[in-house]
Amino acid sequence: MAAPDASGGEPATFVEFAHLLADAAGAVARKYFRTRVAIDEKSDDSPVTIADREAEASMRALIAVNYHDHGILGEEEGAERTDAEWVWVLDPIDGTRSFIGGKPTFVTLIALVRDDVPVLGVIDQPVAGERWVGVAGETRFNGELVATRDCTRLDRAILNTTGPNFFVGDEVPAFARLSAAAKDTLYGGDGYAYGLVASGYIDLVAEAGLKPYDFCALAPVVEGAGGVMTDWQGRSLTINSDGRVVAAGDAAAHRLALAELGMMDATQERA
Repeated sequence: MAAPDASGGEPATFVEFAHLLADAAGAVARKYFRTRVAIDEKSDDSPVTIADREAEASMRALIAVNYHDHGILGEEEGAERTDAEWVWVLDPIDGTRSFIGGKPTFVTLIALVRDDVPVLGVIDQPVAGERWVGVAGETRFNGELVATRDCTRLDRAILNTTGPNFFVGDEVPAFARLSAAAKDTLYGGDGYAYGLVASGYIDLVAEAGLKPYDFCALAPVVEGAGGVMTDWQGRSLTINSDGRVVAAGDAAAHRLALAELGMMDATQERA
């Protein structure tokens, strides 16, 4: 399986290859979905299965053959050449608990990072056949352009987070304030929720404790659809961000969300 020529060096030239990566990982995930796979515990007590490992291995093999000078950062197999100009950041199954539980809301996350900045992102749900790709100022869902929706008031906003237990310390009351200000708060979905922001169904997502492979693919998808995604201080995300993120379909809602989190005044512009 050969990659298309990407010698031009622009993020959009890698889109077709990103689709190949998602196809490879998706084939593995579908093979094991709703089967009795063995579950191991990693050092941080999070679960991992053969599906996670094989899906990442399939993507890494393609990158090694086609772009051997690119770096890779994967959840399961770690880092290679992450000082390279181009680095692929891979989460083969984001939402392993959902995958184990037979819920088709897990996703494969694929990011291409250039000089530490995410420039291409893929959110792929291989069971439902749903794929968001964000790059070069646009996001497509299954090939069709999508856009976030306008929401300038938090009391009209649908907020999502993976779960309240992921917040610690002062993050707990901060998220509680944001949740109280929102119209509704939904839980679960992991990376899938950010695709729903891009498509205009959810207005806000706030999370903490994420790793680069959890968030790098998400920013190009949300921002390509017209949204905003930053850390809790309103700074643009890089591979080195601290893992506390806010995604919003509307810039006004984003500013208000940061104010509720207590990290940025509601009138302050994005950094």
